[in-house]
Amino acid sequence: MSKIAILYCKRIKDQSCVACAKCYKAIAENNGEFARYTEEDIDLVAMTDCGDCPGLTVPKVKHLNETTKNLGRPIEVLHLGTCMKSAMEMAGCPIDFDDLKITLQKNMGIKVVLGTHAY
Repeated sequence: MSKIAILYCKRIKDQSCVACAKCYKAIAENNGEFARYTEEDIDLVAMTDCGDCPGLTVPKVKHLNETTKNLGRPIEVLHLGTCMKSAMEMAGCPIDFDDLKITLQKNMGIKVVLGTHAY
């Protein structure tokens, strides 16, 4: 079972997808970026916002990682929601995915995936 967490864009989440309904659908149907888990179940251990601009994502994930470990449900894979991907590509989000991925994987041992669903 893969223990995943999802970060969504604090500024545009409910503009592009109310209540993360698209992420929940993608998890349930193993589609989009969740298709990689077809051989195993997904355990959604946490879902929260990115920490807001400009660049509060790393401290937010650090706190989230510590919290989930203390609860006995450590994060194995962190998905940055499709809303975050859209914000990076079209809305001037200051996050550089490649840099963020390296930082989180190196400092927290969490695999990072960009995106959740394709709709």
